[in-house]
Amino acid sequence: MTSSSYRPQLSQASAGLTHPVTAIDERGRRETLYIPAERPLTVYVDKRELVTLMTLGAAPEALTLGYLRNQRLVRSLDDIVSVQVDWSVDAVAVVTRGGIQDVEARTARKVVTTGCGQGSVFGGLMDEVDRIVLPPDARLRQSVVHRIVETVRTQQSVYKQAGSVHGCALFTSDGDLLWFIEDVGRHNAVDAIAGLMWLEGMEGADKVFYTTGRLTSEMVIKGAQMGIPFLLSRSGTTQMGHAVAAQVGMSLLARCSGHHFLLLSGEERLVFEPEWLAALETARTLRTA
Repeated sequence: MTSSSYRPQLSQASAGLTHPVTAIDERGRRETLYIPAERPLTVYVDKRELVTLMTLGAAPEALTLGYLRNQRLVRSLDDIVSVQVDWSVDAVAVVTRGGIQDVEARTARKVVTTGCGQGSVFGGLMDEVDRIVLPPDARLRQSVVHRIVETVRTQQSVYKQAGSVHGCALFTSDGDLLWFIEDVGRHNAVDAIAGLMWLEGMEGADKVFYTTGRLTSEMVIKGAQMGIPFLLSRSGTTQMGHAVAAQVGMSLLARCSGHHFLLLSGEERLVFEPEWLAALETARTLRTA
């Protein structure tokens, strides 16, 4: 039974929650956009590497304690001597009084991501990013981005009927819909599309991936592993999602709605069409006049 007055020694190591990036909107205008931070926090328990948690970093000590409790690795707060976070090495050191019983059998090195449903990628996946090469000549027209967004908007979906799900879709580079998959977690939806591509022997070089959810590092890595050079999101991205996209040369488009978007990386791949945009806006003005 935990004593109500007992507290382990805790660092106070909250980190910055946002990160500034340069975004380019549908008119080619540059602006500063603040995106959520995402950083790895490797948990060491009694000097043994346990898990890497992807986090904003707002309350890393509480996150570590909650993970240990929810995984039933530590039963009582009295068993924990200290929790010390060091962001210079992206790690947290936990010292316990008696260790974790059967720790090798109960744990395996893995990364628990920021995605809903705690989507996880096993340790070492981040290391594979350096080996991913996306097609350098892939291009996407601005008008196709609009077509994709409109196709998803008008798609019959579980979300429109019941909510509480995420949707992912795969398109050709001309904006033709290939598959639209919904699931309670976007990680499940992207994995389902990856499975369909695998079954069909389909390459991703001339494809565009769309998701209703935010683009975390895991989502970007999965898209890159599928060989897809374009990721679109109705939502936004995280700092590490943005960094991985820039590293592999992927075009990341966030906050896609109507003809609006914010291009966060891979500027050279997007073909801006100012005359098309002007004609679209003129047509809309005439319809509402």
